[in-house]
Amino acid sequence: MPESFDVIIIGSGAGGSAAAYSLVNAGQRVLLLEKGDHLPRDGSTLDVEQVFRQGRFRNQQAWVDRRKRALVPEEYYNVGGKTKWYGAALLRFSPHEFEQDAGFQCPGWPVDYAELEPWYAQAEALLGVKAFVNEPGLRKLIDRIVANGSGWRAEPLPLGLRKEILMNIPESKHFDGFASPGAYKSDAESILLAPIRDNPRFSLRVQKEVAGFLSDNDTPTHLTGVRCADGSEYRADKVVLAAGAMTSPRLLQDYLQQTGLNQTLPSAPLVGANFKLHINSVLLAFSHRRNHDVLRKTAIFFNDTFPHSTVQCLGWLDGDMLATQLPALVPRFVVNALGARVYGFFVTTEDGSSPENCIVSNTANGGAPVLDYALERIPVSRGEHRAITRAFGARLLRCGLFSVSRPMGLVGTAHALGSLVTGRDPGASVVDVNGKVHGFDNLYVADGSVLPRAGRVNPALTIYAWGLRLGQWLTKEAQT
Repeated sequence: MPESFDVIIIGSGAGGSAAAYSLVNAGQRVLLLEKGDHLPRDGSTLDVEQVFRQGRFRNQQAWVDRRKRALVPEEYYNVGGKTKWYGAALLRFSPHEFEQDAGFQCPGWPVDYAELEPWYAQAEALLGVKAFVNEPGLRKLIDRIVANGSGWRAEPLPLGLRKEILMNIPESKHFDGFASPGAYKSDAESILLAPIRDNPRFSLRVQKEVAGFLSDNDTPTHLTGVRCADGSEYRADKVVLAAGAMTSPRLLQDYLQQTGLNQTLPSAPLVGANFKLHINSVLLAFSHRRNHDVLRKTAIFFNDTFPHSTVQCLGWLDGDMLATQLPALVPRFVVNALGARVYGFFVTTEDGSSPENCIVSNTANGGAPVLDYALERIPVSRGEHRAITRAFGARLLRCGLFSVSRPMGLVGTAHALGSLVTGRDPGASVVDVNGKVHGFDNLYVADGSVLPRAGRVNPALTIYAWGLRLGQWLTKEAQT
């Protein structure tokens, strides 16, 4: 007999863990299914060779782009999801980023900032979000960048890091893009799952890839549970998709096709559509002086000329990390010299919505999943990103630093969003204001796929807030 729960959550990233935390603490019986496993705590997740060059911990599943060219997106399947690997930058979207901006191809949210604000506050408190003092080298550079009416302004970057990380140099140098074995970083596992791990109402099952949904044949819009790739089945009153904006829509696409709901549900054509991942570029700036700062990722830059973009500082860079991105022919002494003098920046621009930018499961055809995304479909976003990258590089040059930039491209899916957008109209969105999939009785979405807009900053805090809000909503539903 299949095990039964109040709620099954698929995926243990920011949204799934936040929903689980909220539900379990409210007395609900929750099963959290994770495709991957726990990460090792032996220090290997801090090793540059294993993390960056070998890609040991990343997704290995091959996808294809819109021209059928192979690519392997930088997804992570482990307990805590991408939050184990993110750079711990936890920023709120601004109030105006919940509103429609037609000139930038940005639809509005069905709720405003005020609706999400209490959940932002709860997420910040749980995650211990704080600012760190800029180190001496960065502080001097910031002063030069913002001087003389340059138009640039710098603000502290809110981080989910424990202050004790400053006493551990290896961890301080390897939190941005690495997983912390010492739990110095506020990731979903450490902050949300650890406190409920021993609660009898909570079950976490690892290495459980969900292959499909279960339902009664006569009512496909009412789910009864899920089926895993290993053949196991689990039952629940409600199912929450939280597998991420690249996986959640594929599970739903497959189910709609299997049941024929793709022909009847008004929202079916939008499942997987309006995919976003930010337009991101890495900008490396080289000084004639050595950079002795360690934490580094403590500031973010804004410029009103580029209202949909930001520039963040990156964490530690050195010769070892640069070597993973440079041709092997470059002499190591050159790489080390450059690594000792580099400042890293992450240029981010909100990408507008295009229904043609989409995720396609392709399971029925037996092929690889498709990431169909083209910047030509969002020309205003592309134009602003090019402009801010050039402008920040020019400002760095005036400050005495030579810079080079490189776009992240389609493999850089850390900020995958938007493929199951929330809205009030079932013909223009997939998920309603409370997270329930239009047309379904008991299927909900907790991950970043619900976001109608990507904003101009890292989306993790917004996904945490949405997951906490969804958890409370599901609790209220269960009590009525």
